[in-house]
Amino acid sequence: MLRVTKLADYGIIMLTYFAGNNDKTFNAKDIARVVRLPLPVVSKVLKTLARAGLLASQRGTKGGYCLALEPERITVAAIIRALEGPIAVTECTDPAHGDCGLETGCPVRTNWQMINHAIHQALEGITLAQMTQPLRGSLVQLGESRQQQPVQMP
Repeated sequence: MLRVTKLADYGIIMLTYFAGNNDKTFNAKDIARVVRLPLPVVSKVLKTLARAGLLASQRGTKGGYCLALEPERITVAAIIRALEGPIAVTECTDPAHGDCGLETGCPVRTNWQMINHAIHQALEGITLAQMTQPLRGSLVQLGESRQQQPVQMP
């Protein structure tokens, strides 16, 4: 099963809250209360997002975290990369882990690369600003298959 980790999911939820309250600073305790997650988890995610340049941290009595970029410039892919590393569905599509032992004779390697590219493009095409809005219209349509029809959302 292909699945986004809990930390990436939590990071997206937290950043969506920041995007909905842009230009405000929140400390980890505030965020933990709002998103209903344990403070140690929230602190870990916030620090990681700050190290990745998605959040800016401010020290002091009025310190905390705020978005480092406009929500329109932060993609879901950037958030996932910050918390999980490179986006890859298999070993042969992960540039950080290198090649698998079957790569040279693998009949499906290029197909996995195409699938990984499509997933990466879809995640790069969704911004944090969009994540703050309810889904409208059709879902992202991948590929050009005649059998695929966009799913209409209410």
